[in-house]
Amino acid sequence: MKTTLIIMAAGIGSRFGGGIKQLAKMGPNGEIIMDYSIYDAKEAGFDKVVFIIRKDIEEEFKEVIGNRIQNYMDVEYVFQDINDLPEGFTCPEGRTKPWGTGQAVLCAKSVVDTPYVIINADDYYGKEAFVKLHNFLINHEKMGKEFDMGMAGFILKNTLSENGTVTRGVCKVDDNNLLKEVYETTGIKAEGDKIVCDNSEVEAWAKPESNVSMNMWAGYPDFLDYLEKDFSTFLSNISDNPMKKEYLLPNIVAELLREDRINVKVLETHDKWFGVTYADYESTYYFYCVVLILVFVRDFFIFGGKE
Repeated sequence: MKTTLIIMAAGIGSRFGGGIKQLAKMGPNGEIIMDYSIYDAKEAGFDKVVFIIRKDIEEEFKEVIGNRIQNYMDVEYVFQDINDLPEGFTCPEGRTKPWGTGQAVLCAKSVVDTPYVIINADDYYGKEAFVKLHNFLINHEKMGKEFDMGMAGFILKNTLSENGTVTRGVCKVDDNNLLKEVYETTGIKAEGDKIVCDNSEVEAWAKPESNVSMNMWAGYPDFLDYLEKDFSTFLSNISDNPMKKEYLLPNIVAELLREDRINVKVLETHDKWFGVTYADYESTYYFYCVVLILVFVRDFFIFGGKE
């Protein structure tokens, strides 16, 4: 069975305040962060990668990574654009904020007809998550509801930062490893063996070993069909905040859970998650780069290494 890796890269560069640091070359052969995720995905069995990017970074993106990856995997590009809306809708005048991860993934619908995994371009997830999600997709156990999805369940303590508090989607999972609810929680940090955060309800039950969502989802084409219809519904209900309201994957999944229309299998992964988002995390970013090089030293010729 063919499977696709969808990489949401349209936002790269926008959260650093200048320069596209997610495209900074840092491996022994010019690798960037995405190289390592793509390598892990290919090793797990994924055949194709779809890059969701902005048109204005296309040339640099292809030069830094896309042209190299197409020598080893099928590659497609789709472009996220704030004005790419369903018939009958126009972008509110003055809006500059992108529509969010739901619209980003919807952009890939025309080039994805296989099971897929969705990831962020500027995060590193580790090998275990790709293997587990790929196995989930190819086995496709029907779980009795309209939609079946998988989610990498990272262990909360493996996603914390030494630079301060973090925001995480803390999960409640049932005895069958099915997602019950995700609580978007701010101000999370560890104090000894206890988790403290800004939400007293979550703090009462969250543990260092609790699962969190890091926006790594596995799905099937029927979910993309749903997004196409649901995005129009979303756009019809933005009058309360037309400049900033976003169509986000976690919110979409949460709504389907509330409607009892989806089962989401939580596949626990023990790898440490690393993210590159804000400029004040720059030191963490470069530390992370060193870690990656050490972890993959045995794979010295990753993708472009033999060019």
